[in-house]
Amino acid sequence: MLKQTQHLMLAHAEHDESARQLFSASLKSHLSSDISAGTRTVYEVRIKPAFARANNRLPRDRHEVRRAIGRDSYYQMASSLKRTAQELMFESVGASVERQLPTLIAKAKPRRAPDQGGSLRLDPSLSIPRYHRAVDIHCMPGGYHTEIAEDDVYAGALYDRSIYLFSMGIRGVLNDDFGRSMRAYYEREHPDLNPRRILDIGCSVGHGTLPHVDAFPDAELYAIEVGAPMLRYAHVRAEALGKRVHFSQQNAEHIDFPDGHFDLILSQIVIHETSRRALPRILRECRRLLAPGGLMLHMDGLDWNGLDPYDAFVPDWDTYYNNEPFIGPMHDLDLIDLAVQAGFTRRDAFVTSTRSGLSQTEERRELASGDFGNIGRVMIFGARA
Repeated sequence: MLKQTQHLMLAHAEHDESARQLFSASLKSHLSSDISAGTRTVYEVRIKPAFARANNRLPRDRHEVRRAIGRDSYYQMASSLKRTAQELMFESVGASVERQLPTLIAKAKPRRAPDQGGSLRLDPSLSIPRYHRAVDIHCMPGGYHTEIAEDDVYAGALYDRSIYLFSMGIRGVLNDDFGRSMRAYYEREHPDLNPRRILDIGCSVGHGTLPHVDAFPDAELYAIEVGAPMLRYAHVRAEALGKRVHFSQQNAEHIDFPDGHFDLILSQIVIHETSRRALPRILRECRRLLAPGGLMLHMDGLDWNGLDPYDAFVPDWDTYYNNEPFIGPMHDLDLIDLAVQAGFTRRDAFVTSTRSGLSQTEERRELASGDFGNIGRVMIFGARA
């Protein structure tokens, strides 16, 4: 695993902390390759034949697979270990961040990073959406929004390091694969795109945001997120990496920019962390904010379309056991219909997929191998105004 890119805000792990962090990453890799392969064998050898005998057919979808395999002892063991590994990862990073939190806050508060012309706007009165408050998303303690100190950056620091360990580095040394994937997609499919203003929705700490600065250096790039600790961290991180972004704390259901303000609106791995009620409102806001001819693009992880029921069942684990309750239901929605309801025309809305922008690079080949390293294709849902 290549070393994560160091920057001003990245929490430094001492020897023992680093050992625990790397153990958690290695455990997740083992579970995602060797143990996961065992689960598939159990399904093929035991579960699927038993289901066929009882029902005179094979499972039709991921839901039937989940119900059939749910009582199997091997699957229960594998699932329990997977959840434990997720919690262990955050615990191993959390201890390191907590030790350094006063120093990290001090780094962020006076903005010691060179000022690249970006900005940060926070809203202490913002009401955090229920879908953030109801669960700690993907088991990250406190989610994106919880503050444990004045001028807090804990959530941002925890997320930046943890997501790198979670993926064993396969998202790149800057955790920016989704942004690079989106950039590769629009450069290929929309080569004439030349936005004046760009909005990135749900930016977290800016992993997916910064590649768009490089793609459109003359554009104004705005990024919104509900969590103030994420935004404080994102702002200083961006400036430390020499990128100009205007960050603001906003709920994507009610964005305070004027009508027609943006030529390109993006999100990366965000819409599955909303809800059935919120997503239509977010899409209506996207339609309102797009200038005539503007483009909306939402990227959201693995493309489940057309997968074998078992292969769709595997990522659906997060719906039930990793505090991502909307990820499965989102894949059951008719996104084109939602776009039409938001004000886009059916002919201008689309759902497609693209290969990871990092997946075929030399950097990617060095980062990971085996089943866990197979990034595969990601879904893109978009529309033209």
